[in-house]
Amino acid sequence: MFKALGDNTRYAIYLELARSPVPLSTTEIADSLDLHPNTVRPHLERMREVGLLDVDADSRGTVGRPQHRWSLAPEAPSLGLEPSGFRLLARLLAGVAAAGGADSEMVAEAGRAEGRRSGAVRAAAGTQSCLEALVDELADLGFDPALGEDGDLTTVAFASCPFREVASEFPGLVCHLHRGIVEGIVEGVPNAEVVVATFATLEDRDPCHVDLLSR
Repeated sequence: MFKALGDNTRYAIYLELARSPVPLSTTEIADSLDLHPNTVRPHLERMREVGLLDVDADSRGTVGRPQHRWSLAPEAPSLGLEPSGFRLLARLLAGVAAAGGADSEMVAEAGRAEGRRSGAVRAAAGTQSCLEALVDELADLGFDPALGEDGDLTTVAFASCPFREVASEFPGLVCHLHRGIVEGIVEGVPNAEVVVATFATLEDRDPCHVDLLSR
């Protein structure tokens, strides 16, 4: 996926789609970037082939062949450019969860389920160690992880947080959802060589990092 985004034109197209709250047609994308539609089409197809984009045929209100409308695939990285409606939805759902009495362990378990899935997928795809799989997954999610080692202890600091807007308002939920994701990734990789020792949230004195102990 990221190799496909290495092309400047594809990256510009991807940003347009990431910023848009609605799917865009080939012509709309081309017009926004001052390109010819024939230039844009092969780039869109390339990103669709690697799983970055979804395409639907829209024949509403048109004569002739249906128009293709493009959007980011569900598993594609958002690059922190989710439409504003997504951020509003996240904040409202966090508020509903808090009002409904969801506690840190409840949301952490939801995160673990997702983390186990991600860890298992990365383990099945190659020969990565558990630590490599964890760091790569956190990087893809937008946490910009940085590693530090001290004997058997490895610290992964989160230099960025894609959840910060909602986490700042609901740290007891969002940070523990992130904790669950990290714990789940470690659990999802067979024969993991590390275990989660501590996870520091926004409520801690030294926030936004996880300490891992070698087994």
